[in-house]
Amino acid sequence: MTAYDVIVLAGGAAKRLGGADKPGVRVGGRALLDRVLAACDGATRTVVVGDRRVTVRPVLWTREVPRGGGPLAALDAGLRLTTADLVLVLSADLPFLGPGTVDALLAVAVQPGGEGALCTGPDGRDQPLVAAYRAEPLRRELALIATEHGSLAGLPLRLLTAELDLARIDAGPDAAFDCDTWDDIAAARARIREHGAVLDEWITSVKNELGIELDVDTGVLLDLARDAAHGVARPAAPLTTFLVGYAAARASAGAGPDEAAAAVAEASRKATALALRWEAEAAEAAKPTRSAEPASEGGDAAGGSTGGAKPGTGREGTGAP
Repeated sequence: MTAYDVIVLAGGAAKRLGGADKPGVRVGGRALLDRVLAACDGATRTVVVGDRRVTVRPVLWTREVPRGGGPLAALDAGLRLTTADLVLVLSADLPFLGPGTVDALLAVAVQPGGEGALCTGPDGRDQPLVAAYRAEPLRRELALIATEHGSLAGLPLRLLTAELDLARIDAGPDAAFDCDTWDDIAAARARIREHGAVLDEWITSVKNELGIELDVDTGVLLDLARDAAHGVARPAAPLTTFLVGYAAARASAGAGPDEAAAAVAEASRKATALALRWEAEAAEAAKPTRSAEPASEGGDAAGGSTGGAKPGTGREGTGAP
């Protein structure tokens, strides 16, 4: 795996959000900054340029000089705390950035001859804050710009990217989607509730909230819930999946994520088989009972026919006539 550090710029004024704490704004129940940090959790070192806050994982904090000095000053401050040859640079307002985009940027950035890679948006514009840079040319160009202009404060990022040999990656409409306005926030919140994404978003949010690092086959769990609800009773679905999780936790105590995922799969298999047996029994019980067989020849009303009452018996269990 490619070794890299990451710098997340989280110190903007958010003027178009009325000065709100943009990195802390929640989309899908998770702060925007935490969503970005989750996409790059393979970094050797993570530096966040902005005000300190509680985050989903440990990071190093710093601030640009002067405060509010803009993206180049912030990038320079973050770069001073990195040591890797490859640096991922991200803004803190990317709700749909995923590990796939991070991996793609890193894979292209390490190719010989280039100095990094950045994403392009749907409109073809460069996204220098969704990018991976080689650290040495990044430091070189920042130093040259600072020398030429006397300071990095207030300068645009295009002064930097124009001087670097960067590859471009079309990462699709979501990876570079950033939240600059409340309309953007509303659009992001609506998008995660779309049918094709809502379950993945919810499961990811729950795992982050509970501190769980576990990849499980959600299809297996959904099938189990369906079988329990259909074959037993509707309330059996959530209770069964809870018990499966509890059993898996006990079976994989002290083990790693792979063993835990396997334990969930095995517990789900057993519970599914049990639910299907219950369903089969219910189906069998619902079949019409067979009619009594006809009396044999020569039988009589006194009990000589098959299935007739035995002589000398009365009320059950009393022996009374």
